[in-house]
Amino acid sequence: MASKHYCIIMAGGIGSRFWPLSREEKPKQFVDALGIGKTFIQLTYERFARFIPNENFLVMTGLSYKDLVLEQLPMLKPEQVLTEPCRRNTAPCIAYAMFKLLSRDPEAVAVVTPSDQYIGHEASFQQVMQESLDFVSSNPVLMTVGIAPTYPATGYGYIQCDRERSERFTPVLNFKEKPDLPTAVRYLAEGNYYWNSGMFIWSARVIAEAFRRHLPEVGSLFEKILTYDTPLEQNDVNAAFQASPSISIDYGIMEKADNVYVRRSEDLAWSDVGTWGALYGLLEKDERENSVSGEHVSLSDANHNLIKETNPNKRVVVDGLSNFIIADTDDILLICPLGDEDRIKEVIKKGATM
Repeated sequence: MASKHYCIIMAGGIGSRFWPLSREEKPKQFVDALGIGKTFIQLTYERFARFIPNENFLVMTGLSYKDLVLEQLPMLKPEQVLTEPCRRNTAPCIAYAMFKLLSRDPEAVAVVTPSDQYIGHEASFQQVMQESLDFVSSNPVLMTVGIAPTYPATGYGYIQCDRERSERFTPVLNFKEKPDLPTAVRYLAEGNYYWNSGMFIWSARVIAEAFRRHLPEVGSLFEKILTYDTPLEQNDVNAAFQASPSISIDYGIMEKADNVYVRRSEDLAWSDVGTWGALYGLLEKDERENSVSGEHVSLSDANHNLIKETNPNKRVVVDGLSNFIIADTDDILLICPLGDEDRIKEVIKKGATM
């Protein structure tokens, strides 16, 4: 029997480094941060809908975001939006989706993807995904997507591959934490390190076995649920989440398993858009390298700034500033050095409202 292809979109994060544009009530995946009339989750759906049927999508999100998902993706049915009662990181989220899918379709093969990434080269991306889906359909492996680094990034985790192997699909030697700058420079020079994209491809059977072997304290909670696709599902799922430890799929399974492969990708124009600085890199700029969004923004002696004004009735004048983020929402004005967005998390910790 031929396997069916599915897409699991993870849309539960709050995007704190994008504050105040990204807020707890409306995180960045639901915001048109690029100014193109589409949000990140809409772009993610469209990207995969080119080769995965609409009925084979599941979206994982928090209970308070279910209506937002259905508002922005009206082509999905309510039962395609799976809700988590509390945040427990990615492993419980993925366990829920995959054991539910396994109960429906033992031959299922799925892509698991974040909802807030940017892909510039859609045709290359589709080829990578379809090749990866085909590979895991006939090989019992856990696949991740590695992005060829274009600069020594310190904000991404890395995947180390075997230097001697040139195949597109190769075993992973090691996962590396976010490095300091000298280490990132070394990774780039050595040439066999790739950014960890956070996208995964596997069959339901293989990831279920990985949970049983490497993370039974999470997998067993969701495997023993017998009420999937019944009115009792949510109650049992809520209990499983409450009982589950908070752990990522990377720590819980990918760094332990011996059947992890990477699909190395050279030309996706990928970004996880994790910071204001990453967003700045994607936006159009004027001759002085300012990226401006707003109807009435005047600049004087200003260079290399990212300015987002959401109030069409407000005039903004920027004079003598360089390398700053200026983000103005209905209730908060943020002015912060561009490239130093980690301070934003500290501001939030000190009492700013998400």
